[in-house]
Amino acid sequence: MHPRTALLSVSDKTGVFEFARALHAAGVRLVSTGGTARLLADAGLPVTEVAELTGFPEMLDGRVKTLHPRIHGGLLARRDLPAHMAALAAHGIGTIDLLAVNLYPFAQATAREGCTLDDAIENIDIGGPAMLRAAAKNWAHVAVVVDPADYAGVLAEITQGEGVARATRFRLARKVFAHTAAYDGMITNYLTSLAPGAEAGADRVPARHPYPAVLSLQLARTQDMRYGENPHQSAAFYREAAPAAGLLAGWVQHQGKELSFNNIADADAAWECVKSFAGGAAGAPGPAACVIVKHANPCGVGVGDTPAEAYAKAWKTDPTSAFGGIVAFNRPLDAAATEAMQATKQFVEVLVAPGYAPEARALFATKTNLRLLEVALPAATAAASNALDFKRVGGGLLVQSHDAKNVTAAELRVVTRRVPTPAQLADLLFVWKVAKFVKSNAIVFGGSGMTLGIGAGQMSRVDSARIASIKAGHAGLSLAGSAVASDAFFPFRDGLDVVVDHGAAAVIQPGGSVRDDEVIAAADERGVAMVFTGTRHFRH
Repeated sequence: MHPRTALLSVSDKTGVFEFARALHAAGVRLVSTGGTARLLADAGLPVTEVAELTGFPEMLDGRVKTLHPRIHGGLLARRDLPAHMAALAAHGIGTIDLLAVNLYPFAQATAREGCTLDDAIENIDIGGPAMLRAAAKNWAHVAVVVDPADYAGVLAEITQGEGVARATRFRLARKVFAHTAAYDGMITNYLTSLAPGAEAGADRVPARHPYPAVLSLQLARTQDMRYGENPHQSAAFYREAAPAAGLLAGWVQHQGKELSFNNIADADAAWECVKSFAGGAAGAPGPAACVIVKHANPCGVGVGDTPAEAYAKAWKTDPTSAFGGIVAFNRPLDAAATEAMQATKQFVEVLVAPGYAPEARALFATKTNLRLLEVALPAATAAASNALDFKRVGGGLLVQSHDAKNVTAAELRVVTRRVPTPAQLADLLFVWKVAKFVKSNAIVFGGSGMTLGIGAGQMSRVDSARIASIKAGHAGLSLAGSAVASDAFFPFRDGLDVVVDHGAAAVIQPGGSVRDDEVIAAADERGVAMVFTGTRHFRH
């Protein structure tokens, strides 16, 4: 299909002049509205204003300009139906064969500080979605472009072939309906999040509830997987339209097999944990960190001056569980760290880092099955996170804010007679940060920048403590003088007694139990330091 008439009406002017100029050179008549028409006319391109085409002036401050039979008839008429074409001829309506429209920037408007309800309402596009849907419905005869990234491909087909191919028109139409659905969903999310009574003061900034009454989500399928968690389950990966920098969904895969469902889930767990340690961006302070994850839980975490040192500490925690695990670093991987990994002969499924030195890439190149992922870190390594967390349940969805709380030393409350030393305080903050990413009930032993034993996912906190000590024993690590984190309070003194029996000298926990006094007294009796965070980190 070679277009004869194109209608261009865009909020995002990126590339529209070049697109229009090439269309004009290809013999396409240009029709446009408002600012787009002025842009093209000022650049010397011949352009017909929509008002001239419809014979009706733009009105209501631009609310009505393209809602007219001469526009929608030209978009919706089927060229293969004589009755449709006869109707156009009877009313003097010409066809519109190509439409390029993008919509009022509702998201940007409502994100601006001081945006009132009136401002938001005026940024709801009416004519744009109507034209897009009309053209997309009639994709067999009309090419419709909603994304400036598609201009070049459409132009190539027009100038180098017989016009916009049928398959291209269908692909573009599908993109349009996804776009308008997302646009309406965005408006729904905004309007249904407004507090009761917002309509009474439309000229004021409305109060908003953090959770819309109707939640609309849109994600694009980017990968079909061989199977899900188990071979009898099917699976796919969906990505947000524009994931924030620093989130796993923005990965670049440099080598290795296709990622599996479990690979992505575990890589996300490793990446979220490792990026919580400062030092990921060039020039940023803080240690290098390495996290090894197996079945959604960290089985080893280490920090050090270099990625190699961090890896050595993480691997020593639990070499057995590390086999077949996912390894993540918060600094670019250099040759020394790569050689350290190869020296342990650890089988790694996925490696995640914010970059790889050429020497590291060369050393890994022989491991053709190893999936090598690069994920960019933002300047603030802990800042990039999903705004909301979701958990699917039967017939519904649990939605909560992201657990972004990071406790500082100033927020800790010492509750025992013994006060932690500066070294113990550093160890306590380290194990507390790790415990946040361990499935509940979580107990983490650590010291000198490495985990020594991790107990995860048990129904009893006492059992988690015992498992953590057993893990340390299997790895040949001593827990004498270690720091221990518990993701939630000790309901009885027995959990505290178990960790102290195995060598803990300092304990960090949220507090908040009705038996806190009993647990504090037990800590004093055993001669250990204990601090309360006031924050719980359940992870289910």
